[in-house]
Amino acid sequence: MASASLPGRVAVAAPDVPSYAFADDVRSAPATTGTTGAARLEPGATYRSSLRGEDKAYYRLELDGMSDVYVSVTAIPRAGATLAAGDGISVSVQDADSVTCSSDSVTVGTAVSPQPLTAWGARELLPGKGLCRKAGTYYVVVERTGTGSSSGTGSGSGSGEGDTDLSDGRTWDLELAPVSEAPLAKAAATRVPEVWDSSTPTPPVDEPVSVRGGAGFAEAAAVEQGVRSDEIVPGQTLFYKVPVDWGQQLSATVDLGSAEKNSGYVVDALEMTLYNPVRASVKDTGIGYGGSQKSASLPPVPPVGYANRYAPTDPTKSLRFAGSYYLVVHLAAQVADRFGEGPYGLTLRVRLGGSAQAGPGYARQSVPQGFFDVGAPDPVPSGGGSLAGADASGDGASGGDPAMKAVAVGGIGTGSVLLMVLGVWTLTARRRAAAQMRVNAQNPTA
Repeated sequence: MASASLPGRVAVAAPDVPSYAFADDVRSAPATTGTTGAARLEPGATYRSSLRGEDKAYYRLELDGMSDVYVSVTAIPRAGATLAAGDGISVSVQDADSVTCSSDSVTVGTAVSPQPLTAWGARELLPGKGLCRKAGTYYVVVERTGTGSSSGTGSGSGSGEGDTDLSDGRTWDLELAPVSEAPLAKAAATRVPEVWDSSTPTPPVDEPVSVRGGAGFAEAAAVEQGVRSDEIVPGQTLFYKVPVDWGQQLSATVDLGSAEKNSGYVVDALEMTLYNPVRASVKDTGIGYGGSQKSASLPPVPPVGYANRYAPTDPTKSLRFAGSYYLVVHLAAQVADRFGEGPYGLTLRVRLGGSAQAGPGYARQSVPQGFFDVGAPDPVPSGGGSLAGADASGDGASGGDPAMKAVAVGGIGTGSVLLMVLGVWTLTARRRAAAQMRVNAQNPTA
């Protein structure tokens, strides 16, 4: 059960849930409390760091004057942490003269359930925006926010008397993922489409296919249009990724199954957040839970388009890239206190509207390569479920198999059997080619 705490501060039980899954090739980037000696972040790599108490953490970027660069930061509060609603992180990108290029922040919210928190910063080269356009050194600044922090944005009594995870100086792990987007070969339209289908789509009602959500962005389970079934325990966060091409429109619904007992009500029990390929939040939805089955759908969002970056507000502004979009689902730890430790049935319903279109035409490769292309879909195991932990970038139009690109563009929802056949065919062809190369090497005169 939840322990006693001051108003506005909630201590929750530490359920036995999997820890956050960092990328297998994650690099270390020690935080510094100032710009001197700040670790350099390279686009395309993923970094692990930490943030303690009220300290600021600084990291360094060396940027050209042509590319847009985005840096997501995911903070992981410890399981069982005592949090206030305003506890979270802020992320900003600053130039060498302390000018802020962008800033973003996220809090744990009224659920006060420990969970991964993702915010992002960027250096964008948009027309008419004079700041942060030069090549040179930039800094990523990460700071804890909330009760007891210097920003004073937390909720509760605001006494800062050492009774929350923040004011106790607890360390949070960080995952940082910088990405570089190349400029276009030719100027593209900057006018944001004013008309799009904003009607609420009907969720798919196919027979559910089992899938296992990942424990982090790097392990996100690849899912396509259709219905997926999973299980979740209180305090757990599950990650899924959906390939969304230029011109396509993503919608998603999450269903939480009924509990074995009914014992009260938990406000903000389940939350689902949609993130774009650079892990910027697009939209979210949440539900309370009283032990009976509940369902929540993301509000309708526009189709993905390059010109969306010129929109004044989100969610349109965030829907600026093709690539892997993430659905992140969290079940509040307090659900265990009222209804038991579970697991609870979870159903994810994904629909892709619109028609896939050609990309904007980048002048060169982004970093990582093919990051803003859908490319070939991840392999699908026997039974139609999706594998967790596969590469999110895909081969993309720049280097992928044209046949697989065609399937990715036009075959979403047209049957996983075709994808399996093509996958086996591609793997067999590659193995035969490799074997022939070995034979030729052993018999150079053949």
